[in-house]
Amino acid sequence: MNEVGLTILGGLCIVSVSCAGQRGKKEVQKQPNIVFLLADDLRWNSLNCMGNKLLHTDNIDELAENGIRFTNACVTTSISMVSRASILTGQYMSRHKIREFGKSLSEQAFAETYPAILRRAGYWTGFVGKYGVGQIRESDFDFAREYERVHWFPLENGDSIHVTERNALDALEFLGERPKDKPFLLSVSFFATHAQDNHPDQYRYQPESEKFYRNDVIPVPETASDEYFRRLPPFIANEANEGRIRWHWRFDTPEKYQKYMKAYYRMLTEVDMAVGRIVTELKDQGVYENTLIIFMGDNGYFHGEHGLADKWYPYEESLRVPFIVYDPRLEDSKRNKTIDEFVLNIDIAPAVISAARLEIPDGMQGEDFSGLYLSGKPLRWRKDFYYEHPFVTSEKRIPSSEALVTHTSKYIFWPHYQYEEYFDLEKDPMEKNNLINQRGAEGKIDEMKSRFDKLKSRAQ
Repeated sequence: MNEVGLTILGGLCIVSVSCAGQRGKKEVQKQPNIVFLLADDLRWNSLNCMGNKLLHTDNIDELAENGIRFTNACVTTSISMVSRASILTGQYMSRHKIREFGKSLSEQAFAETYPAILRRAGYWTGFVGKYGVGQIRESDFDFAREYERVHWFPLENGDSIHVTERNALDALEFLGERPKDKPFLLSVSFFATHAQDNHPDQYRYQPESEKFYRNDVIPVPETASDEYFRRLPPFIANEANEGRIRWHWRFDTPEKYQKYMKAYYRMLTEVDMAVGRIVTELKDQGVYENTLIIFMGDNGYFHGEHGLADKWYPYEESLRVPFIVYDPRLEDSKRNKTIDEFVLNIDIAPAVISAARLEIPDGMQGEDFSGLYLSGKPLRWRKDFYYEHPFVTSEKRIPSSEALVTHTSKYIFWPHYQYEEYFDLEKDPMEKNNLINQRGAEGKIDEMKSRFDKLKSRAQ
């Protein structure tokens, strides 16, 4: 027979359920716990549940089955440092001003972060993994373990530990040691599936993952050819462009393509297994049913499309990310659904703050997306968005870019080169043909340029 006790602590209602065979207590709180899971360099269709049936992502797929998949989740800037700053602050790069490596959010006094807001409100906050925005703001967190850049870390006993295993163990330590009388916020920021750029193996997975994808043949994208590379703007379609340099590292022969894509997918499956361990711990502690879980990528990733590797450029492979939400507020009948509306990385902060039943600061530019699946009636939502990216090192290496993205078309502007592109995404979803000079498209292009100017002004 179960024994049930009720305790009021710090404004929280803690219901203790003691059952044979169960570990811990079931906590029912006024405010939900929140777990935010961020993978690095992971594009939208690099999950089984998002259409890539080759992949082993069972645990993330299970979150999707019990929650919501967003098919048009995008980032407003497709590079880690900027995207992570936008996630933390709910702001565009134009507002939070993080546009170069090494610059810290701590230098931006006006850039309020959602962990700081939740911590002031009584949440126990933790961060594990890659911060990516200069020096970590330790004042935002009760528990902080920050590390990145390499896939293997040496241990004192002479062994080494993989970065994804370290992520999992640190997350489990946070969950095990947290005070049980407070709601918690845990951000697990995986370094995987980011390459270790200075290592010839690039994607350094754990030995036990060798069994995955061994006998598979990874399909080569249709646009992964010199023909489509030559169709890019001339300042990208050259061997000095960083996306092309990294393409040579990974994809310039069929053998390399298979080797590095399998290694990349093995690292992804390791992330999935770490996610499974975290979710299992939440269930064992009795808090899963009161925990909002969000999984996403910090930016997209080229798998050879357009003859490119990595991210940065405002094409679909670089902009779109996986986005899965498990929300305990969701009715069972609404689970395992997809939503096609645009959800952006700047929406994370306001959605988390709203879920914690706190006030969203006026300075945040994103929106609380939970109404898209919790509301019983249609919700007015964005039909387009503005994209921006700084030059990195030089305009020759990674040029600056801007774009207006809608569900059916895209206008791209490269400000340094005064170069324009226009794509009809309905007829040309792989962005093969730049129609900027097509006769008859002038009216649509002018309309998009006008909207582009308006949204750019709002972002700034």
